[in-house]
Amino acid sequence: MRLALFQPDIPQNLGAALRLGACLDVPVDVIEPCGFPLSDAGVRRAAMDYGALARMTRHASWTEFLAAPERRAGRLLLFTTRGAEPLHAFAFRTGDTLLFGRESAGAPDEVHAAADARLFIPLAAGARSLNLTVSAAIALSEALRQTNSFPTGAPTG
Repeated sequence: MRLALFQPDIPQNLGAALRLGACLDVPVDVIEPCGFPLSDAGVRRAAMDYGALARMTRHASWTEFLAAPERRAGRLLLFTTRGAEPLHAFAFRTGDTLLFGRESAGAPDEVHAAADARLFIPLAAGARSLNLTVSAAIALSEALRQTNSFPTGAPTG
């Protein structure tokens, strides 16, 4: 299981996603360009004390991400408000990559076309969308639950 962020706009969301990945033992792929300067120091600052636990891979472009060996190990699942299937009705597999688009613009048509499935998180009537990292946490939790892949460590604090 992997978490991928397509050209994220908000550094705090990237930091929260890195913390999420670190806590759930899931690698995080960042597809550039980002909407902010992405430096090693910035990543450490955004991820706070979880930076050392996070497994982040930077991809200079969408094309580079698609060609990465770790990306080709499973299906590419795009979470989008234009999704075709609700996440709770989808059968996840351990090799899946859960992909989330930009906070400001979502994912372009070429990203939609490359996805093996397009999923959405059902919301109450009138609600537009959730925060990126909240959406990622919901999706990852369901995927890890279905694949029995949650970490087995006990809480430490």
